[in-house]
This record gives sequence, C-alpha cells and structure tokens, in this order.
Amino acid sequence: MIFVLISGAVALLVALFGTPVLMKYLRKHGYSQAIRVSTADEPYPEHEAKHGTPSMGGVAIILAVVIGYAVSHLVSGRAPSGSVVLAMYLMLGLGLIGFADDYLKIFRQRAQGIRARTKLIGQAFFAISFAFLATRFPDADGITPASQAISFVRDTPLVLPMVLFLIWIWLLVTATTNAVNLTDGLDGLATGAAVLTFGAYTVISIWQYGQSCAFDIFAGCYGVRDPLDLAVFASAMAGACIGFLWWNTSPAAIFMGDTGSLAIGGAIAALAILSRTELLLIFLGGLFLIITLSVIGQVGSYKLRGKRMFLMAPLHHHFEMKGWSEVKIVVRFWIIQGACVVLGLGLFYAEWVKG
Repeated sequence: MIFVLISGAVALLVALFGTPVLMKYLRKHGYSQAIRVSTADEPYPEHEAKHGTPSMGGVAIILAVVIGYAVSHLVSGRAPSGSVVLAMYLMLGLGLIGFADDYLKIFRQRAQGIRARTKLIGQAFFAISFAFLATRFPDADGITPASQAISFVRDTPLVLPMVLFLIWIWLLVTATTNAVNLTDGLDGLATGAAVLTFGAYTVISIWQYGQSCAFDIFAGCYGVRDPLDLAVFASAMAGACIGFLWWNTSPAAIFMGDTGSLAIGGAIAALAILSRTELLLIFLGGLFLIITLSVIGQVGSYKLRGKRMFLMAPLHHHFEMKGWSEVKIVVRFWIIQGACVVLGLGLFYAEWVKG
C-alpha cells in the first residue's frame, strides 16, 4: 500500500511546486483565457476581475499524475499494468483535445474554443478506441481490463454485444468529460469535487485488491484486473488535484482550462469502467451529474415551455445571479459532492456486507 501513498504524495508535490513555474511561463507570454462578458441580450456573472488569469493549468495536473505514477513504479520495481496504461491513454487523449480547445481560447481569444462537433468527434475517437482495447490483452487468468457487462458495484448479468458496448462506453466517457467541463465554471469547484471522487476510487480499488479473486476465489471476491495499480493511479490523480487546488481556489491564480477538465473527466470515466463500477459513478460523481442535469433541464424547459428553470445554467451560475458569493457556492457544492461520495461508498460497502 506504500506505493499508493508514494504516488499520491509525489503527484501532490509536483503539482504544488510545479504549478507556479507553469504560471510564471504563461504570464510571461500572456497566455490567459478570454473572459466571457455580459451583453444586453445575455447577462452573465461579472468575472472581469479574472481577466489576465493564466489558463492551461491542466498541463500541471497531467504532468504531476504521470510523474507520481512513474516514481511509484520506479520505487516498487514493477512494470505498469495494462489497465492503467489504458487509463493514461484516455486521460492524455482527452487532455490533448482540451489543450487544442485552450489553444484557440488563448491565441485566438475565442471564449467558446473549438467547435462542439469537433470536440465530440475527438472524444468519440478516444472513447471507442479505449473501449475496444480494454477488451483485449487478457492476463494469465484470462481477465481483460474491462468487461462488456454493464456494472454497478461489480459486473451485472447484462452483457452487451461489442457494438453496443462501444456505444455505451462512448456515451459514458462523453457524458463524464463534459460534466466535469460544465462544472469547471468557478474557482476550485471542479478540482475540489474531483479530489473527492478520486479519493473514493482509491479506497474502492484498495478494497477490491484486498478481496481479489486473484488471491482466493470465494463468494463475493472481485474479478477486477489490476486493482492495486488502479489505486496507485487514482491516488496520483487525487494528489495532483489537491496540489493544483492550492493555486486554483478562489481567487484562482490559474485556471485548469479544458486541458484539465477533459483529462480529469477521462480519468474518472476510466476508473469507473476498469473498476467495474460504471453506474456507481452516478453517486461518486454526483455533483457533476447535478450540474449537467441543470443544463439539460434549462434547455429542455426553454424549448418546450418557452421558460427557463434557472436564472442561468449551469447551476452554479444560477446562484451567482442570485447574489451568492463565489466561495459560498463552491464550498456548499463541495459539501453536496461529499455527501454523494459518502452515499456511493456506502452502497459499495453495503453490497459487500449483503453478499
């Protein structure tokens, strides 16, 4: 278990001390994101004070995760597992899409970044290729990194044919990454919520490792591939987000940008798929789901009824328009995310006790 702690600690330190270096470089070259402003037709919360804040901070998170994970394996002398190689692939691939989006926002000063269709195509490519590869490369026991069965706290009897499985993973990855991206609208909001989710997956993966069928086959053992290495990866993600949050909390000295939000969303989706807890993500990523539903509800209400459900969507901007301070919104939303994560962990453990 020491390697889980090493991974998280190294990632935290790299993000904590590496982010200011990145900030200095971005400021020197004027790499800051365009800030959306209010218009007569479309009011928007006043964020003019954020003008000039450097973006692309997700680069620091990604580098911290890679370094933390690598150092842990150098110390342990073990080779990276197939499961985490695939998780890294999805995280880096989606982070690359986010980087391209941030590039346009910074260099072209286009607040909306790349076109939605282009972003969705890129997400589909990495999601589908990840899903296909995850059903290959069985280990000595014949277990592949992912299963074609839909999972809740473990695989269910519902096994999808390959075509439907690819579509399912594509939808899951796309929904998760865009949910994190929508949540990243206030200083530290998405980063802090992600820390709680990655912390939960660290605990789940450690538990699955301790009760793995690889050690002893018994009723209720977990047939998850590489659970300990997934814990090392989840710990690195949590540590990197904590280190970055030091600089990203209000008032943010740097934004993670789409580079960070899409990479974080990809890592969360990968952990859900590879740990066989896909539907449990409803709870472990509860805040991300709530914010996404607020956007869906806003659009649907306006198209069907001609009225908006909220003053503005996503939900955190609704409370900004009501006059809540940014810090108040973020802290209360973190509390909601914490409650969702505790419920998710409770369901995970309850299934084990019942079994």
